Amino acid sequence: MTELMDVVVIAERSVLLTLEGIRAKLLTAEVKSAPVHKITHISMETDVLAENRHLAEHNQQKLHGSSVRSVDVMGTTGAGKTALIIKLSKMLMARGLRVAAIAGDVTGQDDYDRFEAAGVKAFNLNTGKECHLDANLLDKALDGIDLMEMDFLFVENVGNLVCPADFPLGTDKRVVVISVTEGDDMVRKHPMIFQEADVAVINKMDLAEYMGIDVARVKADYRKLSGGRELIPVSERTGEGLEALVDALLG
Repeated sequence: MTELMDVVVIAERSVLLTLEGIRAKLLTAEVKSAPVHKITHISMETDVLAENRHLAEHNQQKLHGSSVRSVDVMGTTGAGKTALIIKLSKMLMARGLRVAAIAGDVTGQDDYDRFEAAGVKAFNLNTGKECHLDANLLDKALDGIDLMEMDFLFVENVGNLVCPADFPLGTDKRVVVISVTEGDDMVRKHPMIFQEADVAVINKMDLAEYMGIDVARVKADYRKLSGGRELIPVSERTGEGLEALVDALLG
């Protein structure tokens, strides 16, 4: 009986040792494979961003070849991008410029309809599912547009402050628009897009006193992040700051 128990104990130990060996090999395999997966992901992301930058340069050459100035307008849904573009378009038209706008969105043509109803020549550009426009989409859109019929082109990006940051389109300038209705921490929450933008705007200043927002704090956050550049406060309704914004776009 004692000999039988010894055999069972030895067998159990053998099984445990075997399981421990398998477990050790699996753990070792996981450790070795993880970095490979991570490197592949980084490589693919780098390739996508590099290709976008290449196409962005191509777009800029295409626009400059037709003497078209262009602006990529970024911001959240509800920041007032469309209404602001309409007002700026009319101001530029008053200066003798021929203006057009590309309405970028995931789906639908609501902004396109608003541009057309306001007398701004417009083109609709849907991503289908992506949360931002990219240089490839703009390249295809420009192929269907007679650039010789315009002097200035607004490109309204898909509404958010995250996705568009990494994907320049090839426009002369990138503008980020926030609203007083979004709070006074937007610069701190979304530093990347503010770093990438050439011009930053805080819109709907006519509502600032009702929203209890600390505009000075927003300005200070942007000044610190951008190395001294000034945030432009505007109101599409009252006209506050619009002349300064037009000058910034043309400068």
